[in-house]
Parts: sequence; structure tokens; C-alpha cells
Amino acid sequence: MTYLLALDQGTSSSRSIVFDADGRTVAMAQREFRQIYPQPGWVEHDPEDLWQTQLATAREALAKAGITAAQVKAIGITNQRETTVVWNRRTGVPIHNAIVWQDRRGEPLCAQLRAQGHAETIRQSTGLVVDAYFSATKIRWILDHAPGAHIAAAHGDLAFGTVDSWLLWKLTGGRVHATDVSNAARTMLFDIRHNVWDHELLKLLHVPDSLLPAVHPSSHVFGETDVALLGASIPVAGMAGDQQSALFGQACFSAGLAKNTYGTGCFMLMHTGAQFRASQNGLITTAAAQPDTTPGYALEGSVFIGGAVVQWLRDGLRAISSSSEVQGLAESVPDAGGVLFVPAFTGLGAPYWDTNARGTITGLTRGSTVAHIARAALESIAFQSAALLQAMSRDAVAGGGTPVAELRVDGGACVNNLLMQFQADLLGIPVVRPQVTETTALGAAYLAGLATGVYKSLDELSALWQVERRFHPTLPRERAEALMADWAHAVRQASAA
Repeated sequence: MTYLLALDQGTSSSRSIVFDADGRTVAMAQREFRQIYPQPGWVEHDPEDLWQTQLATAREALAKAGITAAQVKAIGITNQRETTVVWNRRTGVPIHNAIVWQDRRGEPLCAQLRAQGHAETIRQSTGLVVDAYFSATKIRWILDHAPGAHIAAAHGDLAFGTVDSWLLWKLTGGRVHATDVSNAARTMLFDIRHNVWDHELLKLLHVPDSLLPAVHPSSHVFGETDVALLGASIPVAGMAGDQQSALFGQACFSAGLAKNTYGTGCFMLMHTGAQFRASQNGLITTAAAQPDTTPGYALEGSVFIGGAVVQWLRDGLRAISSSSEVQGLAESVPDAGGVLFVPAFTGLGAPYWDTNARGTITGLTRGSTVAHIARAALESIAFQSAALLQAMSRDAVAGGGTPVAELRVDGGACVNNLLMQFQADLLGIPVVRPQVTETTALGAAYLAGLATGVYKSLDELSALWQVERRFHPTLPRERAEALMADWAHAVRQASAA
């Protein structure tokens, strides 16, 4: 048997999954780690926690699978994106905690960049909006605040990496400092048109290029693990940021194929082929996971509050005692009874980008019950995702392409059949759930397998992707359009709240 090991380093936990060559899960291990909140709006991780939990789960997954490291053909890494680590090259010791993607401390610098008129230059190079979400202002903050950092950086003693780079450094005993294009694309310092670091942006942000990792395709033999770590030297041959890795794991290899991950938030990506295209509809352009040196791009949109709305029903409203109860409660009524729930607890993400919006529940009558609110909460996930897909389709058509023909889904909430059916009804296209929904880790494994000869082609990987269930739209289009118009009105009310 041929085995691949995926290291899936997430925001709240590290996981390792052993896959066989057919993409089936053989064994899995997972460990949570500490979240650090120094002050409101700041989120940090201890880089050593990320490394130790990831190493521990890798060892545990191999033990559960009953195999040795010598039987693993390659390792793929997928990771929480944008999270920033800076460490000393000589000692390997981080000079500050990792600053997590959710952290907002870089916003004053972002506001300064916008005020100085740099936003469009940055978007044309990186595909990104100027936001503290991305790594650039996090790097600058660490250099400004860690003692002696600017001097050490000037001497070439420091290394920056997103979490994939940090894990690769540790796995290879400090021999390899590298990343892939999909993670580099999330730094706000990388020219995704030419796949090189943008020296004008580095100068603008006062980030020395000596900090930066080498950038390779996502499917590439980056290095080999130290024998002492897992018991054998294994090639690290795949790396991709989590959402691009999920796009790859869903076999969305060509223009027009799209996936949506339903987690705490929702992340929708549509492959747009080899042409860089800036969105005209509130989305960002990013590098897709790239199997070789051929450029590949995706449009991306993020919903801030997806499955988290169910957590609010449980913890805030106390309407349910566990998240698993929401489908039964929502199905106890035939529809939401005119209730619309806009969960703008932290503003609204793409395609609205309204940080001032606040959560609203509208359409309440004396007949409204907690079941109607639960149903409206679930439907809000589908409404937000539908608005994203409509924006993507408008961008695709404007660029000479065709609208998305089906939406492939993954993530925890995709198991909710009521939600998936309503999503298909709103979109008017099939929503397709694959047999393997661990697509983030699977994408990393596929990338590693491609680089080491386990798979010969993308066509071979496409053949491995299997449908578990296809949800076909049943709602008349005029009714779906009326619902989306009602949703748009509710969003306007939330923005005015």
C-alpha cells in the first residue's frame, strides 16, 4: 500500500491524516492548542505549540494507521493562512508569538496605506484589498515591537514565514526556508501576476527581503524530514493554504469550478484559470494551489459568520443546548415565516465589506417562534454564500467565461441536508457533496502525491473525486429571486443599524 500523510495546521487545532493512494482516510489524530488574547482585537499563538501539537498528531496518526514512517511516500502541509511567525535563523527561536490571521492590530497601518493612495497599487500586484487580515502589517508590527528586531533583520538573522514555512523549517531541522505560491499570495507582499516578491511593496512596508522564504509551486519536493522526528526521512512534497488546498482537494483544477467550505465562516473559491483577473464585485483575487510553474488563479470571498451563527443560537440565545439540534428545530416549521436573520456580528465580509453592519433579525410577527429564528439562522448561511456566488458569476461572465454550473461543498456544516438543499434552491444550480469531505487535508496529500509520482496527472485525481450526494434545485427561479431580493433588503437594514 502507498500512504500519504497530510499535516493540517488549523486556527484552533492541529490535525494529521493518513490517506491511502485512493484518497481514503486511514487514520486521523487531532489536538487543540492555546489561544492567546493579549488585548481586544489581538489574537496570538505560541509557534512552539503549533509545532509540538502538529508533530504529536503526526506520530499518533501513524500509530493509529499501524504503519511506520518508512511506508509514507510523502507529506503534504496545509495551514491556517496569513498567520505570521518571525524567528531567528541561527537559534530557530521565534522572536514573538505568532500573530494570527484574525488579529486586527495592523489596521492603523492599513488605514495609513489607504490614506496615502496605495490601495489600488497593492490590489493590482497582490490581488488583495488592504487589510490587517494579511501578513504584511503583522510582519511590520513584530519588527517594530520585538526588541532588537530591526537590527537583527538588517543583519539577515531573521526569517519570516506563514505557518507552512515554520513547520517546514522545523521538519527539516532548519535546513529549508520556503513556502508555496498560495501562501505567499496571502502576505500582501507577493506579485501574483509574476510569482515573485514585490520589492516596491517590501520597500513601502520596510520589510527586508532577507526575511523572506523561497517560493515554489504547491506540488514540489521542498525538503526531507529529520529521521529522528518520525523514524524515517520523508519528502515534504506539497504545501498550500487551507482554502486553496480545499479547492484542489475538490478537484477544482480548471476555470469555472467552485467550492464552498462551511465552517465557522464560509470560504468560497472559484478557479479562474491562468489569467489574473481583478474582481469588480467585491471579491479578492488569489493564487490557486499550483501543481507546476504554470500560474493559476482563483476568486475568493469570505463570509465572516457561517456556522458561528449556530453557536450563537446555542451560547447567546440559548435556543438549543447543542449545535446538532439546530436542523431538527429548523425542520419543525415549513419555512422561516418571513423572518430574516443577518448575522453581522463582526460586520459583513464579501461581497459587502461593511465593517459597521450589525446583526439584525427582521420580519418578526406574533406567530414567530424560536424555530423560525433557527431556520432563518441556517438560511442566513445559504443567503450569504449565494450572494458570493452571484458576485463570482458576474466576474466570470465579465471576463468572457460562463457562470458557475455547480457548487462543490465541504466543511462541518455541509452535512446539514436542509442547509444544502436551500443553498441549491437559492443558487438554481446543483450543490454537490463529495464522499470525502476532509478536502483541505486531502488537497495537501494530492499535491504531495503528484510531486512524488503517486499520481501521474490531474485527470487521475479528478477520477478519484466521488459524489456522495447531489442536491438539485427545486424552487422556481422567480421565488428564489424574490427571496434574494428580500435578503438584499435585510442586508441594507443591517448596514443602517
